[in-house]
Amino acid sequence: MPNGASTSPPPNTPTPIGPYNHIARVGPFLSIGGTAGVDPATGRLAGPDIYSQAKQILQSFRVMLESVGSDLGQVIHVNIFLKHMQDFDDMNRAYVEMMGNHLPARTVIGVNELPRPGVLVTMNLTAVTRD
Repeated sequence: MPNGASTSPPPNTPTPIGPYNHIARVGPFLSIGGTAGVDPATGRLAGPDIYSQAKQILQSFRVMLESVGSDLGQVIHVNIFLKHMQDFDDMNRAYVEMMGNHLPARTVIGVNELPRPGVLVTMNLTAVTRD
């Protein structure tokens, strides 16, 4: 992907619900826009709970990053938007399972609403390419 270019989502990732691409690149920097825990095979939420949705988001991030020459180990910052702050521990459980020992900078924000019914969390991130 050339510098400054955006790309449509790779196979096996959710389709954006608005007029944007999930992935943009400028130089070695990658940005993935707001992503919900949607199972790309069904187009439905991965589950009714925060753990399932958070894990699906991170699985989608992994696929998207790999499609542009990166991986979860190259993530430098993650923003997490939680509908219910009491879901923090269960979100963290999914996060640690997917991120392992790689702990990038992170911001967690409580929000009143998210764009799709049933969504309990969305995330976006900044990463760099492997090269």
